[in-house]
Amino acid sequence: MTPKLKVALLSGGISSEREISIKSGNQVYKALNKAKYDVTRYDPATDLGKLVAEASRIDVAFIVLHGLYGEDGTVQGLLDLLHIPYQGSGTLGSALAMDKWSSKRLYKEAGLVVPPFKALMNGQVYDVEALSIEPGFPLVVKPRDGGSSIGTSIVQVPGQLPEALNTAFKYGRNVILEAYLEGTEITGGVLGNDDLQVLPIVEIVPESKYPFFDYQAKYRQGATREICPARINKTLSERAQSAAVTAHRALCCRGYSRTDMIIRNDTVYVLETNTIPGMTPMSLFPLAAKTAGISFSQLLDRLIELALEDRDVGSDK
Repeated sequence: MTPKLKVALLSGGISSEREISIKSGNQVYKALNKAKYDVTRYDPATDLGKLVAEASRIDVAFIVLHGLYGEDGTVQGLLDLLHIPYQGSGTLGSALAMDKWSSKRLYKEAGLVVPPFKALMNGQVYDVEALSIEPGFPLVVKPRDGGSSIGTSIVQVPGQLPEALNTAFKYGRNVILEAYLEGTEITGGVLGNDDLQVLPIVEIVPESKYPFFDYQAKYRQGATREICPARINKTLSERAQSAAVTAHRALCCRGYSRTDMIIRNDTVYVLETNTIPGMTPMSLFPLAAKTAGISFSQLLDRLIELALEDRDVGSDK
């Protein structure tokens, strides 16, 4: 009888996305096949010492952390030091995807189309007239690091900018100012290490009361329609899938990723890439996988296989 793999399931943490991380971790724990895996849960907010002490007995880690100190390469670096393989991107890919300034520049270098954007540091003097030209109003103000749209605002007119900046700066020393584009919101999932499987595109339709796909629209039951496959023509779907693969590779991602995009006037604009997509019943990556014929439990199995594959062949994480 094959012995069970000892899996360290990491969720919780200390970022602003702790709550959704715990919810995702609960779903992953329920879905992991207990006939295959001996699962122990660790919360990095309290259990890092325990994780280090038990490292030699762990076969693989499954990270369900979102935001800083979990999705940004910090925990990945610790696991590398402990010689524990884990699903998803390594320190470099995780850090690049988390840093919206760096990722957008890499997208452009790879030939992807991104909305006009600027970065602003806390306390830096800004010129409203210059911002009116590029990125231009309305614009999106969001923390340079972080996810789940926490700290993000839509600014319609210059007078709303100070409040939006104050909100974003609560979550970091730098913010991104990005042109707001109205269009069809979509997301594209990629699964694999070297041989990539592109998942069906998901269309995201928040209720009309939400100005964009914000935290409440993401996680409140029934707040958003998630349609897979997306209601776009084949040409646009293939372009979006190609953009998701290009973004995945440009950011040195491994295992899986989910890239958010928007279609405007038949142009696919790339917004950002998630290296640890949400794993709740409402999450987008599991929906795309299900549409491709991969159940949630099978998806978790595949991610663990990919983690161990990287360990066996020697990865560049």
